[in-house]
Amino acid sequence: MKEYIALIIGALSISTSAIFVKFTDAPSSVIAFYRLFFAVVFMTPLFAVRHVKETKLMNKKDWAFAVLSGALLAFHFILWFESLRYTSVASSVVLVTLQPIFAFVGGFFFFKEKITMSEWVSALLAILGSVVISWGDFRVSGEALYGDMLALIACAMVTGYWLVGQHLRKQFSLIAYTYIVYGIASIVLGGYVALFRYSFFSYDRDDWLYFILLAVIPTLFGHSLFNWAMKWVNAAMVSMAILLEPIGAIILAYIWLDEKVYLSQAIGSFFIIVGIGAYMFGKHVKRIKKNSCV
Repeated sequence: MKEYIALIIGALSISTSAIFVKFTDAPSSVIAFYRLFFAVVFMTPLFAVRHVKETKLMNKKDWAFAVLSGALLAFHFILWFESLRYTSVASSVVLVTLQPIFAFVGGFFFFKEKITMSEWVSALLAILGSVVISWGDFRVSGEALYGDMLALIACAMVTGYWLVGQHLRKQFSLIAYTYIVYGIASIVLGGYVALFRYSFFSYDRDDWLYFILLAVIPTLFGHSLFNWAMKWVNAAMVSMAILLEPIGAIILAYIWLDEKVYLSQAIGSFFIIVGIGAYMFGKHVKRIKKNSCV
């Protein structure tokens, strides 16, 4: 049960991400870089004292997976943050949270994970809730469509990150795994920033504050909690939990960005909660039955 609580807290934490991104005018790649760079800085003392020795246990395959995971995370952030420049918080967040579909398919092909009909129904109900939430926000032309496409590609990227991480997380501690992956992602993002000649330093005090907040709340208390839970759950379960993000993002957008909340969003939120609740309950019952048979 503790892993489910961690997933819920993580989902609520990452819902702040879109809001903080909206508050800064820094380039998307710079925001993503400092989000992960500061997260790595904050984790360094603990990693150096207690987890450096774990890197000696990593073979070439593990390092290859870590590099792939970090690169996928880096480009997820670049594409998603950039999507927020062209479309609304609700639309971008909802498209990114279509992850369960990608996770179910990826889990089946790469890990032979079977998805029951009830799990598909629960997932589709939650996804339907996400679609209902942002129905009036979707557009089929102009900048909004470009932003929506970026968000959809970002969705595929982060699903790949969870699928790869599912393999590594079960072998290494949370600090070791996240430190290495966040570090690789920050190196990729730093290279991207340098390649396109964005400034690393010419930002005002508020921008630096939001960089740090992005590192602490949606990264260390969001992504890291998801990675902690993946010791016991798979990428599909994490992707389902992330569907709670639109609810938190919409509430925060209403409070901080004066974006309106509509009846359809309330209905969609209800569908999401019911879908995720049914999915988690089904997984919990399946686990109890499996343990009772051992």
